Amino acid sequence: MGAPAWRCLLRAARLPAGGTALAAPRRVPGCGPPACNALFAHSASSSSRDEALRDKRAQILSRGLPKQKPIEGVKQVVVLASGKGGVGKSTTAVNVALALAANDSTKEVGLLDVDIYGPSIPKMMNLKGNPELTPKNLMRPLKNYGVACMSMGFLIEETAPVVWRGLMVMSAVEKLLRQVDWGQLDYLVIDMPPGTGDVQLSVSQNIPIAGAVIVSTPQDVALLDARKGAEMFRKVHVPVLGLVQNMSVFQCPNCKHETHIFGADGVRDLAKTLGLDILGDIPLHVNIRETCDSGQPVVISQPQSDAVRVMTGTLSAESSLISSALGSQTFIWDQIPWLISFWMGSCNLDNIVKVCFELFFLNCFKKQKEKLFNTF
Repeated sequence: MGAPAWRCLLRAARLPAGGTALAAPRRVPGCGPPACNALFAHSASSSSRDEALRDKRAQILSRGLPKQKPIEGVKQVVVLASGKGGVGKSTTAVNVALALAANDSTKEVGLLDVDIYGPSIPKMMNLKGNPELTPKNLMRPLKNYGVACMSMGFLIEETAPVVWRGLMVMSAVEKLLRQVDWGQLDYLVIDMPPGTGDVQLSVSQNIPIAGAVIVSTPQDVALLDARKGAEMFRKVHVPVLGLVQNMSVFQCPNCKHETHIFGADGVRDLAKTLGLDILGDIPLHVNIRETCDSGQPVVISQPQSDAVRVMTGTLSAESSLISSALGSQTFIWDQIPWLISFWMGSCNLDNIVKVCFELFFLNCFKKQKEKLFNTF
């Protein structure tokens, strides 16, 4: 559309100086009815497209977030998370699950590792091998120390990296949540990866969670990310049960002198700022590290050791507030000893990504290709 047509439209809309009526447009050379008709036709076309876009946007927004659906057979889910990696979250998750199982033999406990890129549960729980498939083509968890475990580490070689983009990761998380035969579990402890990304959102939005526990060291750098993790759970309406201060103090085994290597009371200060409870302090102790590396966590291998006694002795009375934090939910924290309190999307993929993911799993279960193919 040329400049004359625009000038014609502007003059047609101009008001006279002393009145409200539209002034009659003056004839502009080259700006006749054909040009004006083209202008108005273009305007009508744009309006029609805008209306179609608004309808499409409303249709997408009406879908909302994914509907939460409980994991079949699982009564309560607790997630252990941290904003920063390397703060001892997986170690804490393992000992929480084991202590839950040891506290009451009538309770069934499961441990789910959703850290796709860096799974730690297989080594800490001393488990190897591929899960078997049930007649319903569901993966059967591996079990040790009375705790059923599932991890991406069971599906790949120990040294094999997982080089996937977000869609593949979210699909893998969906498989771990929905295609595992947990049987009947009273508690499922989920070991989350660091950060606040795809995996955290997929888990939080797809299954009901009784509560989240944030693990952090007192170091300022770790606290920055721990705060982000707590805020993320609040945004997705997952109750935060409290914070655990890990590696809080190191005691020299010779002279018994205590040193706060990562700082002192950083997590406690953060808890006050966020209005959350401190569930306890875990010391930096060599036994805790060695037992997890050997696949014999300290709660199981050394229940009477100094490390465990120190941990139970540092619990504050605030741990009893966990029950009230869960409100009307039926998570039975009052039956858990202080040690436990302390230790504490589905994604619509295109066909190409689905085929790639199927091929990966088929390679993991070569002996049962036909059965596994039916699960996707």
